[in-house]
Amino acid sequence: MLKQLSFVLPEIDRKATQIRVEQHLEQYRLFKYLIFEEREASITAGTDIRYHGPTNVTSDQTSKIAIYNVDQHKYSENLIFRTEKAVDRLPKMEKFLIQERYLSSESEYLTDYNVYSHKFQPPISEKTYAKIRWKAFYKLALNLNIAVLSSEEE
Repeated sequence: MLKQLSFVLPEIDRKATQIRVEQHLEQYRLFKYLIFEEREASITAGTDIRYHGPTNVTSDQTSKIAIYNVDQHKYSENLIFRTEKAVDRLPKMEKFLIQERYLSSESEYLTDYNVYSHKFQPPISEKTYAKIRWKAFYKLALNLNIAVLSSEEE
């Protein structure tokens, strides 16, 4: 006697998940297209008079800055890699939509209308665009582990 396995996809809060995915994609663009400025240690003495006693805490400014630079760079590389990998797994139409609307360096200046009426060949309707976008967001949210489940909001 065989038991049939069933897999139920989680119920997702659409608005909250869409906001989270868009924030993630915006962060991707920032990391991808802006240059990371490394912090540097200050080597000049401050002119402020400081009145305090010993705190028994040693401060190593250089190591804190080095750790920050390495961690922040690794974090941004990891976010870029994970995002691109998740987008590459999407079906062709969903992948095209996400790349054109959210991942390009010009995406800040594009509207949904520009994408569904000018980028798609042949152009698609607004309803079709919304369906494709939601499917892509759903898959990305689950792949990137940023989905907001309906039970989380309550």
